Amino acid sequence: MVGLVTSAASRASEGRSFGEEGARLTYGSYLRLPELLDQQRPASDPPAHDELLFITIHQVYELWFQQLLHELEAVRAAMFDGRAWQARALLSRVHSIERVLVGQVEVLETMTPQDFLAFRSRLAPASGFQSVQFREVEFLSGAKDRDFLARFTALTDAERARLERRLTEPTLWDAFLHLLRGRGLATDSDQAITASLLTVARDRDTHGDAWDLAEALVEHDANAWLWRSRHVVMVERQIGTKSGTGGSSGGPYLRGRLPLRYYPLLWELRNHL
Repeated sequence: MVGLVTSAASRASEGRSFGEEGARLTYGSYLRLPELLDQQRPASDPPAHDELLFITIHQVYELWFQQLLHELEAVRAAMFDGRAWQARALLSRVHSIERVLVGQVEVLETMTPQDFLAFRSRLAPASGFQSVQFREVEFLSGAKDRDFLARFTALTDAERARLERRLTEPTLWDAFLHLLRGRGLATDSDQAITASLLTVARDRDTHGDAWDLAEALVEHDANAWLWRSRHVVMVERQIGTKSGTGGSSGGPYLRGRLPLRYYPLLWELRNHL
């Protein structure tokens, strides 16, 4: 019996191609670590100590934005297919990522204003305002803004095409309304949507999954507000009321975006419950 088990294990081992066994793949090669870790290149000369932190944090943000887009597209597809449970499960992951995004601001806040000013002048005219992926997240979530394309003249052709696509494709809100219509609930006006949402809220035995999904969208919206709020406070701690490196008004511009809501009808619903 022992011989048979050993023989079976040996045959299984022969078919494996882990890095150490088959010399085909390693941790570093799979994650492309040499290329990844070569992307943090300070622009100041000599490099300011905190510039590496600044670059790393923002590159990590862009990696998370890429993952958010991947997840939110799947959420949208699940809602269009009527799979409320799957959309809700995927949004739980989105929420976890968004909490990480908010938490990363704390790392940036370890940088003093003096340390930031040591290399800030080297950033112009680059600015976080120019993050195409962040705008994609906003557009996909429901806050489409065609004026952004006019305000940001430095977009590459590929970036402009991506944002144009996001402006024409359905949002998460569109997908959620499609899911409601699939249940025979009206969505032809704001008043009809509110009435349908009240039906969902008051009959959770029938529409519990749709209610949970609506609440998950509210949490996605709330997390976006938390990130914007935390971001503006961090910016004001660093540069006060100075203009942004990309030409925006800096803190005042960011404060002006705090009232933004992806799903105002879901927030207004609270007034009718």
